[in-house]
Amino acid sequence: SPGIVIDWVVEEAFLSMVQYNPLISRIFTVRTKAWRKNPFARETRRQLLELKNNLRKRHYDLAFDLQGNLKSGLIGMICGAPVRIGFSREAVQEKLNLLFTTRQVAFAPEDRHVAERYLRIVSAPFGGDTSTAQTAADIVSSPEDETAAEAYMSAFSGAKALLFQVGTTWATKLWHRQGWIDLARRILERYPDSHILINWGSPDEKALGEEIIRAAGSRVALLPWLKIKELVPVIRRVDLVIGGDTGPLYLAAAVGTPTLSFYRATDAARYAPQGECHVALQAPMECVGCQQTSCERDMECRE
Repeated sequence: SPGIVIDWVVEEAFLSMVQYNPLISRIFTVRTKAWRKNPFARETRRQLLELKNNLRKRHYDLAFDLQGNLKSGLIGMICGAPVRIGFSREAVQEKLNLLFTTRQVAFAPEDRHVAERYLRIVSAPFGGDTSTAQTAADIVSSPEDETAAEAYMSAFSGAKALLFQVGTTWATKLWHRQGWIDLARRILERYPDSHILINWGSPDEKALGEEIIRAAGSRVALLPWLKIKELVPVIRRVDLVIGGDTGPLYLAAAVGTPTLSFYRATDAARYAPQGECHVALQAPMECVGCQQTSCERDMECRE
């Protein structure tokens, strides 16, 4: 809306997600992990003071806390905004966060999905009606990263390109190796002109990708190791992303690429990408959505 200026505080590692967005006026980066490791170091104090001074120069009217933890609460406090809106006691991640927000938003029964909850918070000062809100967005990449992705993907022009996101941060979010192999074979049999790209971020994930290639053939390829900012324009150019509950899946949803996702230890109804071009599957176990990072029934759940 005219007359509204939006600034963003972002962890340094995720700067590329918002860096080139034309709707954001100013971006401030933070390094909270490094600060926690050395909270009393001179450099930590200097960076925090610099952040505080730079934020207060902006004279904010409102601050929205979309994390609900201690670090986000502290950043909201030092920005100097007289009104700081965040999660209610029932939904906040860390109770100490409640000390730093001046208004806590209670969620409606239909606010199960995380996107709906974030929208409820940012809409609170403006009437709170999220029924017509547009949840689709985009991640604007640098010209250099767009050019590199275009050059890489030119080898697959004219054919369907699918991306397998085989890794996640939790073992209880993974799928089993034979599932990936069988899926690759079925896709290539049904769509003989298609190609499958595999994104990886660890030696184990790379090894799984190599195993899929050996089993399914030369129309499966490993992506080079890509930073997030380099991966985004590649994801924008593929036709479908298949994976579990992990970052690249949500990057795909953000840039408008269709997704097929699977959920085990987490709840698809709460986290899965929404919209007509997204399909999510929930493991048919009685204990799904357990939020456990390890489990004795892990392999049973994967299969």
